[in-house]
Amino acid sequence: MLALASDAASAKAGQGQANSAKWSEQGSSERAVWGLCQGSGKKPYQTIVDLSGPAYRCSCPSRKFPCKHALGLLLLWSTDRLAAASEPAWATEWIEERAGKADRAAERAEKKPGEVVDPLAAQQRVVRRTERVAGGMAELRGWLDDQVRQGLSGFEQRGYAELSRLAARMVDAQAPGVAGAVRRAAGVVGRGHGWPGELLEELSLIHLTVSAHSRLAELPPSVADTVQSRIGWTVETARVLAEGEKVEDDWLVLGRVIEPDDHLTVRRLWLRGASTGRLALILNFAAGGRQLDPLPARPGELVPGALSFYPGVLPMRALLTQSAPRLPGPRPGGFTAKQALASYVESLAADPWNERWPLVLADVRPARNGDGWALVDETGGLELLPGVDPWKLLAVSAGDPITVAGEWNRVGFKPMTCWHTDRPVVLS
Repeated sequence: MLALASDAASAKAGQGQANSAKWSEQGSSERAVWGLCQGSGKKPYQTIVDLSGPAYRCSCPSRKFPCKHALGLLLLWSTDRLAAASEPAWATEWIEERAGKADRAAERAEKKPGEVVDPLAAQQRVVRRTERVAGGMAELRGWLDDQVRQGLSGFEQRGYAELSRLAARMVDAQAPGVAGAVRRAAGVVGRGHGWPGELLEELSLIHLTVSAHSRLAELPPSVADTVQSRIGWTVETARVLAEGEKVEDDWLVLGRVIEPDDHLTVRRLWLRGASTGRLALILNFAAGGRQLDPLPARPGELVPGALSFYPGVLPMRALLTQSAPRLPGPRPGGFTAKQALASYVESLAADPWNERWPLVLADVRPARNGDGWALVDETGGLELLPGVDPWKLLAVSAGDPITVAGEWNRVGFKPMTCWHTDRPVVLS
């Protein structure tokens, strides 16, 4: 049980709480352990552990997960010092609320097409989730404030485990977007010489999300929609189709990026309107090794049709709602390296959480850049992502300037498609 502790101090404090004399109303059932522990205030702390997780809840002000009270309860339970008892109402309510999430997921999976959803039940679920998210954000804000006061000294030893536990807590609070951000921060700890600066950048973006969440009612609707999406709230397809901004154009497929995984494969398809210049992203997912939906067109081709855009301050994700047969596309116009980076900076000014930005670079050449590679012109260059194979680019370029479309993020540029004269060459 002590392996669950966030650090040695928590483990020692948990052992101090593994004393039956410190607890009242303690007990256990097949699914949970619970108890009341008197702290410094008038009311005792309510502590409960869902054994199926394990997952923890305690009314104490500790920022550690699990806190010393939860650890103490688990130690008592593991040594058979908690008697079987009937669950108190406050414990039953929390356990059944957690179990209800699994039941609702099963109901969604079994729901038949066209089946009407109970609007009152749906609204109640939204209210409960809103409360859980708010609680998770409050705990996360407290943890971040603690780090500002304490500094990052010693974080290399404790940081990964602490952030991993915090990410699990955000999942429990039904804030999967924030959980993913916390996991990314955990992955930075101890990685390379510059990891403290990278970690500070990740934590700053998380703090910005938490701060924005506390001011949702004051934010413009488009900004509030962006914050909600970063937290992990999803927008129903029906709402996008009914209310989303609709744009008709001949959409040039700039390229695609496929990220396979054992559990979920993600494909990003980047488009640009031939007349409007509007950028768009179509996301597709396939679970459990299943195949992705067929592409509406290959990179370098045009898709005449209408897109419905998801809400947000920088709306790019869209649904292809109608289309005509695809057409051959011309080589697109593009930016210089300097103009491309300036466009990315503008995107961050609108949406500081923006992780990826599609770019088309015109008249660039692949060139050595230290131990890696870059696409350069007379105005500067963009570094390629570590691990990107430059040889296709070199083969197409043969020393001449070429047009390249790709994804840019804070780490580097991922080429998707390049053009040899007007012929597209798929790179990813």
